[in-house]
Amino acid sequence: MSKADRHVVHNPNGGWDVKKPGALRVSVHADTQAEAQDLARKIVHNQGGGELITHGKDGQIRSKDTIDPGNDPRSSKG
Repeated sequence: MSKADRHVVHNPNGGWDVKKPGALRVSVHADTQAEAQDLARKIVHNQGGGELITHGKDGQIRSKDTIDPGNDPRSSKG
């Protein structure tokens, strides 16, 4: 687990939150899950890479995505 890891979780009052594991406060709040995921990707990328874990409204993990640090190690274009 990296210090940069973030979870996208449903906020019971509406919208979606980006949280650091174990944190009491939210890093950022967004209206949609897609917007929260985009913001979380930027946070994780800027922190040097880590895991983005997205939860559904039921709290179950829907997906996990590894976010690389600034430079893409692949040499292919695209």
